[in-house]
Amino acid sequence: MAAGWPPAISLLLLLALLLPVTASSMVLPLFGNVYPVGHFYVAVGIGEPVKPYFLHIDTGSNLTWVECHADGGSCNKCNTVPHPLYRATQNKRVPCADARCASLHQDVGKPKNCGAAPQTCNYEIQFLEGSSSRGMLVHDKFSILPKSNAHAADIAFGCGYEQVEASGRNEKVQVDGVLGLGRGSIDLVSQLKQLKVIAKNTIGHCLSYKGGGFLIIGKDMSTFPLKKWAPMAPGQPRYYSPGRATLHLDARSIGGADPVEVILDSGSTYTYLPNALHKQLVPVLQATLRKSLQVVKDPSLPGELCWKRPEKFRSVDDLKKEFKPVMSFNFGNEVTMAIPPENYLVVTKQGNACFGIFAHNAKYIILGDITMQGLLVIYDNDRKQLGWVRADCNKPPKSISAITSRI
Repeated sequence: MAAGWPPAISLLLLLALLLPVTASSMVLPLFGNVYPVGHFYVAVGIGEPVKPYFLHIDTGSNLTWVECHADGGSCNKCNTVPHPLYRATQNKRVPCADARCASLHQDVGKPKNCGAAPQTCNYEIQFLEGSSSRGMLVHDKFSILPKSNAHAADIAFGCGYEQVEASGRNEKVQVDGVLGLGRGSIDLVSQLKQLKVIAKNTIGHCLSYKGGGFLIIGKDMSTFPLKKWAPMAPGQPRYYSPGRATLHLDARSIGGADPVEVILDSGSTYTYLPNALHKQLVPVLQATLRKSLQVVKDPSLPGELCWKRPEKFRSVDDLKKEFKPVMSFNFGNEVTMAIPPENYLVVTKQGNACFGIFAHNAKYIILGDITMQGLLVIYDNDRKQLGWVRADCNKPPKSISAITSRI
């Protein structure tokens, strides 16, 4: 494990200090990609003296947490992460009687579990894609700008000492934990607003097809040039949902006229459809493809649908040449999300094109990172509305006018 910042990222982190930051909002660079990293993440500092951590941005999680050593000992079940595991001292534990402990358990929908130690606020959280984390709630100085105590705030977050991956095995990962950006009261943005570090309970992210992008926290997003906003679904207190939508492939309806609830989740690398909807979509898509494309197995995404052509796929531009159908989610009131091929396919190391929309057993749709690439997605918690707009995600906008596309 690295003791500090990897050399390839050090210069970028220095540039992060130069990004537009005011007393009420901030813009942070993102690192990572859909494939092969599988995460988009920010670099932050925690503790005094500050130590570096990479956190996966996750709008589907209310809790920010890092993998850590439990009770001063070793981690019970941790992944291999980029930096030394966080260690929480006794005075950093959030007591079970603390209001933040009650907020955490209200957010995760479970009663408080204080365990054997009366001063420990324990938790267990389940993520949408099947993984889980157990740990205790702690608090420490959290520097949203890396390698500096500037703009640091004392934030409650999770010390996760037992991770269970969806694959059933612990893995080598490129992040140390999760930056919780969900709708709950314990998420990072809510805490920063309460501490007056930012003025608005808003988030915006832009994920680049080339990897990286940027994250906006605390800005007044209502003035961005979006012609349509979708209200947040009132019956979904923990996740960001613009409501129910129907799925289309070009002009053809998939799944009929019955709409399905959609969740925007930057913590999911790929997009997931209910089994029945996915089963209807695949043959319709297959029927549109050229005969030169052959279905193959790819070790990068075992069990998923992949295609090869006589010459290897090398880039997003190659995808556009071979795959033409555009998917779309129609939310009603003329609010739609168009999904071109580069938002539902990945190019693997083997030079194949693999379908990045998977089936799952749930009754809702999860829109993950692959589908949100090339979009500035806005989560306006103050006005309870969501919006998205095509944008250049390769560099943060210097002004609102720099983003000129529309829904």
